[in-house]
Amino acid sequence: MAMAAALLILLLATPAAVFAVDHTVGDTSGWSQSVDYTSWVSGKTFSVGDFLVFTYGGTHKVEVVTKSDYDSCTITPSNPIISFSGGNTRIKLTATGPMYFICPTAGHCSGGMKLAVKVTGTSTTPSGTPPGTPSSGNGAGSTLCNTNNLMFVTISVALGVVFAFMG
Repeated sequence: MAMAAALLILLLATPAAVFAVDHTVGDTSGWSQSVDYTSWVSGKTFSVGDFLVFTYGGTHKVEVVTKSDYDSCTITPSNPIISFSGGNTRIKLTATGPMYFICPTAGHCSGGMKLAVKVTGTSTTPSGTPPGTPSSGNGAGSTLCNTNNLMFVTISVALGVVFAFMG
């Protein structure tokens, strides 16, 4: 009986897993000229640890830019904070505050192909893609620590401690 109580205490003391959310930008339309990104952002919560997933083709790219470059749709090679291409970009949100994205192809940003998100605290909602899933495309935003594995190790250690007391 004491062993079961010890196991229960250890399992209850185990921290809850925190899961990142993958936000597919533009949903099924992806990163394209046919999406109203202001409407797409409405009602969504973006948290530190979440990912923005951009899927695109053709001449589209994704550039992380400053607010002034976002507002003016400035498109020069020296301006972006970082630039992505390749059709499938997964960007991890690592800090709170606003982030700005544009497509640098001529006319696309001014045509509405730009995205502004406000990143808040840590995410706790499970997503369809497990944390630690490597990003595809250019590798941006991949994570090395899988919280599912961390939880498994914690529970395994707890069970090992209980069985050590029993033996």
